[in-house]
Amino acid sequence: MVEVAIVNGVGSLPPSPTKLLHFGGYDWKVRMVSADRGGLNNLYDADNAVTDADGALHLKITKKSGRWSCAQLVLTRSLGYGTYIFVVRDTSYLEPAAVLSMHTFDSSGGDQHYREMDVEISRWGDAANKYNAQYGVQPFYVPGNVAQFTEPAGTLTHSLRWESGRASFSTVRGASVRVAEPLVSQHTFTSGVPTPGQEMVEIMLYVVASDTSPLQKDTEVVVEKFEYLP
Repeated sequence: MVEVAIVNGVGSLPPSPTKLLHFGGYDWKVRMVSADRGGLNNLYDADNAVTDADGALHLKITKKSGRWSCAQLVLTRSLGYGTYIFVVRDTSYLEPAAVLSMHTFDSSGGDQHYREMDVEISRWGDAANKYNAQYGVQPFYVPGNVAQFTEPAGTLTHSLRWESGRASFSTVRGASVRVAEPLVSQHTFTSGVPTPGQEMVEIMLYVVASDTSPLQKDTEVVVEKFEYLP
């Protein structure tokens, strides 16, 4: 008689493959495998996230094997409280089904809604939506957790000042928050604001499902600069 012992496995799945990219003085992991987002299973291709000779980040949505291929970067280190600044060239042309998202996210922080705080540029698949941008803290379905606004054409600087109990967002025209640039929008959340954990900054350009306004063509967004101020 042969005895067979069954032992429960331990450990975890191997990490998904990524490519390392240097942008804004930091190292970022570029996603290379598909993921569900916005009602679609999006492909992610490392070739859709590159920097140019001036150090600007180019994010792309391209057609690959009959499907849209998107871009996602994840910072390799957590920064915590402080000011997060994103300088983005004109995105007013984005089709309704395209989404540019700049946010914090902690995959292990489910108790604090994954520590997600967002600046998102999109009409969420609805061409009739008069708003094409929003700030938010998760969960988005809680009243008061999303502040929508209309983003104009041209280069804009989006910033998040994260402090204990406060998440203050602002958007100004131009490429600096250190001078008195014209204000586009601002909003401060004081409820549901997470405390620091293992959150990372993520920058994504992806596609959402839309029956009325599906994505029609390749898309490119240029993020000129990322800066963090303690």
